[in-house]
Amino acid sequence: MLSSLKPELDNLGLSLYAVVHENLGVKEFQPFFKGEIFLDVERRFYGPKERRTLIMGLLRIGVWYNLYRAYQKGFSGNLEGDGTLLGGVFVLGPGNTGILYEHKEMEFGDIANMTEVIEAAKRIKPSYQ
Repeated sequence: MLSSLKPELDNLGLSLYAVVHENLGVKEFQPFFKGEIFLDVERRFYGPKERRTLIMGLLRIGVWYNLYRAYQKGFSGNLEGDGTLLGGVFVLGPGNTGILYEHKEMEFGDIANMTEVIEAAKRIKPSYQ
């Protein structure tokens, strides 16, 4: 979904990045993500308090729907690695601007609102040195 915004982000002069906490599955993920992927083994980008879900979170109907939706789009994933860490989407402004948009996963596969993501990206003003 985020990769669908790549042409518009390119027109705005902005980049698309992913930050992952392990290498497992990155090679399989790359065809679905049109930006650059960074490995954060120390998990500093994940904040002082990581957000996790319990195994019971897999029983939520939304999780199963999201898995089905991903499968329909050709992403099969795997059942290896850390399956409890929740992710998110952030639009970060230049310098000390901070976070212009954030979406924190509430359950696996929970997706950000693409309209809100691109609206936040359009608010970024170029900073020239």
